[in-house]
Order: sequence, then structure tokens, then C-alpha cells
Amino acid sequence: MRPTAKDLAEAAGVSLATVDRVLNDRPFVSKTSSKKVNEAIERIGFIRNPAAVNLARNKTYRFLFMLPLAGDQYLRELLQRVDEAREALKSDLTLVDVEQIPVNDPHQVARYLSAIDSSRIDGVAIMAPESPQVRDAMARLLERGTKVVQFLSGQEKLENTDFVGVDNFAAGATAGKIIGRFLKHETGKIMVIAETMMAQDSIERRLGFDSIINSQFGHLKALPSLETYGDERRAETIIQRTLENNREIKAAYILSAEARIPVASIERCSDIRALTVVVHERTPFTEEALRGEKIDTIIAQDPGHAVRSALRIMRARTDLRTPLASQEKIRIEILLKENL
Repeated sequence: MRPTAKDLAEAAGVSLATVDRVLNDRPFVSKTSSKKVNEAIERIGFIRNPAAVNLARNKTYRFLFMLPLAGDQYLRELLQRVDEAREALKSDLTLVDVEQIPVNDPHQVARYLSAIDSSRIDGVAIMAPESPQVRDAMARLLERGTKVVQFLSGQEKLENTDFVGVDNFAAGATAGKIIGRFLKHETGKIMVIAETMMAQDSIERRLGFDSIINSQFGHLKALPSLETYGDERRAETIIQRTLENNREIKAAYILSAEARIPVASIERCSDIRALTVVVHERTPFTEEALRGEKIDTIIAQDPGHAVRSALRIMRARTDLRTPLASQEKIRIEILLKENL
């Protein structure tokens, strides 16, 4: 049994009230009593339980999700899952809020993070493209005492933060393996489409994809990444030009989370069912496209699991506990028409 506060009071020769004041840095404790308690802590191996202290204090946890202002169906899925968590955790003294900002402007993201009051916010889950400005602002937020979770898209070389999401290199490699197997005996080119290649998840997926195509399927050539920036007109223009100038295209890999705009653009510009098409994330659009055989595979991660995982991690870090790694691992799901 771990030593209790009562055991600590007996070992230090002071009252339980004095132990409480020392452990919680409250006033009106003499230096002698404080020294006795701290020496007893070392002597009997007392371990403070922050979760129990927070419960006794009736502490309310305050967590924030910082998500993109602009998005499509997958963003709506994330917002719905956050809303569900907000309602479920109200009775658990946990307040969950969302702030949507233009995450493609790193300076604006950095200014927003710098303005967060660490005395009011215990943890922030941040979904933003990789940039030095955002990475530095997140590091300063950590220094001020707010816990930080990199949510679905991370910042390279940012220490002391947790990441919630799939292994994006593995997700890209999975897409490469699927397309390579589907086109095992066909020579051709692969069109690769992203919303932006500024995002760390897009970079990692492209690296994983190329690693498999280049090493295992030499008869296929992956073209340079096309960036749509979430703009329908731009997407249709660059996809149409790519298809016109590369008649040997046999497949399309859409590596960003929002697949609706690129898939719709491909369908308007060509016979999409003649291509092997792999996308990311399960949304109402990608489900319908998979059932209609306009796409072949969805590589997904559960948005509800991701939201709940981010909240559990922020709660654990606030309580000075280590999160349970096996519980927070987000699995890569491969969805076909047959297993929807």
C-alpha cells in the first residue's frame, strides 16, 4: 500500500492539516513544519496524487481544440466528435471548447497561441501545418504550463508534446502497397493530390508512399504532388492539365484528409472508374464514392478515438500522470466497399 497523507502526518509528527498546507503550498506553515513534512516524504516514499487532490478541490479541467477555420466533411466530423465529448464530460468537471482559426497563416496561429492564458486553459490540442513560427509558439505555451497535444498534424522536432493520430509514414506506405498491388502488371503513372504539402502529415504520407512505389513497384511512376489548397476551381484546372499531359495515368492517390474536391474534379475530367483511386478519411462523401466504385480504398483513422485520446492525454498530463500508450494508439483502418 502506498503511504497516505495520514501516514505522512504521523511520520512528520505534525497534524493532517499541516500536511495538507505543505502539499498544496498554502500559507501559515512554519519553516520547521515544512522541513519535517518534506523530510518525511523522502523517508517513507510518499507520492502525491494530483488527481485525488484535484478531485478534492473540485477542480474543473479546461481543454481547447484549435482546429482549421476552413475545411470540408472531415473537419465537420471532427467538430461533431468534439461536441459529443463536450456533452459527455460536463458531469466530469471537464470543459471542452473549440477555436477555429486560419491555420495556413503561421503568424496568426502563433499570435493566437501566444495570447492563451495558461491560468485558464489546462491543455490545447492543436491541428496546424508545420512551420517554425507555430513550433516556437507551441514551445512557449508549454513553458507557461499549458499541456500541448499535436492533433493529427504535427510539428517536426517539437519535444515534450504528445501526438495523436496515425503513423502517417505507414499510412502513405499502405496506400503505395494497395495501388502497387492493384496495378501489379500494368505500367503507368500515379497522380498524387494534396490540399497542401506544408502539412507534416502530407509530407510523411508522401515519403511513405514513395518508399513503397520506388522500392517495390518499379513499373509505376508517382508524379509530383499537386496542391489544391481546398479550392475547387484550382483543383479542376490542375487535375485536368495533369491528365491531359500524362495519358499513362492509371491511379490517383489523394493523401490529404479532404477527398471530396479532388475526387469530384477527377470525375469531371475523366472516367474515374478506369483509375485505381485511394483516399484518406471516412466521410459521407468517401463512403458514397466507395459504394459507387468511384474510389477503391479508404485509409481511415477514427475521429472520435482521436478526440477522446487527445482529451485523455491532456487530462493525464495535467494530473502529472503518464498516458497509457496502448490505449492512445490510433489504428490505420483499410476500408473497402465490402467491409463498410
